Amino acid sequence: MNLDNLARIDLNLLVILQVLLEEQSVTRAASRLHLSQSALSKSLNRLRDTLGDPLFHRTAHGLKPTAHALQLGQKLPDMLQGLYQLTQPPSFTPASSNRQFSFAMVESAYETLLPYFIGPLLNNAPNLKLDTYVWMEQSMQALQKGQIDFGISGRDLHPQSDFQIDRLPHGISHQTLFTDKQICLVRENHPIISAVKTGQWDIHIYLEMSHVQVRCEGNDWWALDYHLANLGHRRKLSTTVPDFYGAASVCAHSDLIFTLPSSFARHAGKLYPLVELPLPFEFIPLAYVLLWNSRNNEEPGHKWIRETICKSVAEAFDNETCDN
Repeated sequence: MNLDNLARIDLNLLVILQVLLEEQSVTRAASRLHLSQSALSKSLNRLRDTLGDPLFHRTAHGLKPTAHALQLGQKLPDMLQGLYQLTQPPSFTPASSNRQFSFAMVESAYETLLPYFIGPLLNNAPNLKLDTYVWMEQSMQALQKGQIDFGISGRDLHPQSDFQIDRLPHGISHQTLFTDKQICLVRENHPIISAVKTGQWDIHIYLEMSHVQVRCEGNDWWALDYHLANLGHRRKLSTTVPDFYGAASVCAHSDLIFTLPSSFARHAGKLYPLVELPLPFEFIPLAYVLLWNSRNNEEPGHKWIRETICKSVAEAFDNETCDN
């Protein structure tokens, strides 16, 4: 390693390169870095001189990285994360820490999990700043790049699911917080309720009904739909909506049936006159999983956050089990 040559390089330029690779737009990168476009353009020119490559070509759709820039982009996240860790204190004291952590969570987790751990986190570390975002298709990639600290995602534990715990992307660690089952919701006085009471509730009647479905990560189908497809069946998805409360509202004001995790059904029932029905066939459970970048396995702050979340959720659901 030639430290003399390295000392001549402004390491801030590597941060700028990473943001430009992510945004592929001078305007968006400048806004994110709180720089003027002129200042960012000058930094880009310095990068080109330092690295001996044009790095980006301007197109009608923004900046297009060169092959060399793409190669650098494969190494930069780990390098920058390592540099970031070097600047952090070797210990973490919750009561006095003012660090910032970011979460991406599936919508149902805001009701079923966040209330259990947000209090213990902020009661013990009152100066923390916690930023939360909706879990989206790009969230796993954001975890890998270190753009967010934690993810909480609810997944069907189906053998053909795209998300399997033993096949997570490279560099992602996990902890299962709890498992849940799928149930059905219908409005009060729905015609199907009398059929259920007389024992006429089965998969065939379920499939004859019209369904409302929550669109998750851009997908209209859940693992349940793939399971039914393997059996030669298909649900009639009459309406798809982007969130769980929207689906509950549709369900409460129509004859559509809503299949969802049982833990969220309790919250929906507080707002709308809904009746819970069991899923009329066997289906594997749903797992709510805490995800993080493996680089942070031993980082004190991340470790404390994970342990607090896991402990708080475990205690909450143990108490609910005892109460039921």
